[in-house]
Amino acid sequence: MRTLTEPVQLLYFIAASAALTLLPGPDIIFVLTQSISSGKGAGIATACGLCTGLMFHTTAAALGVSAIIYKSALAFTLVKYAGAMYLLYLAFQAIRENDSFISSVSANRYGTSVLYKRGIFMNLLNPKVSLFFLAFLPQFVNTGAGNVPMQMVFLGLVFLVQALLIFILVSVFAGHIGLRLMNTPGIGRYVNRTKAAIFALIGLELAFSHK
Repeated sequence: MRTLTEPVQLLYFIAASAALTLLPGPDIIFVLTQSISSGKGAGIATACGLCTGLMFHTTAAALGVSAIIYKSALAFTLVKYAGAMYLLYLAFQAIRENDSFISSVSANRYGTSVLYKRGIFMNLLNPKVSLFFLAFLPQFVNTGAGNVPMQMVFLGLVFLVQALLIFILVSVFAGHIGLRLMNTPGIGRYVNRTKAAIFALIGLELAFSHK
């Protein structure tokens, strides 16, 4: 396998993956907002859920399922709107949190398992992630080495590991900021409204975007 026998190629893939992970996108913004509003633990739980979802997208890309979704306008649209509705639901939940900040709303009331599942749903209900893997991973596959699906799975796992590490670092950093903000009276209301607005904007962008 090319990515295993050529360390330089693998390092290039990791560097490209890290750069793409750090770009402002739904996943890293999702982790950032959860960490600031509910603490680093909530951010890490969400990040683990998001990265679990990446395993599905990697497998789907390797097996060609992503290509089927892309070619089927109905399947793509259904998944896209389901993801948009879920994000709007999260926005509504954030508004309901009102002035609660970091304490018990996300970390204790919902539990890390709920946040983990939330991350999975957030990732799975975004068909653009599958299409991204379908376009990105093959660029680093050596067709002459054989077993292309396994090469794509390997690359997907490497992408997952680096993404999880970056998300954890973001969670710790953002959680530290959240701890500083929690001492400001009334700040929770503004943080949760901002979080709701971000979720709503991401949801609307997903709903009205094209392939």
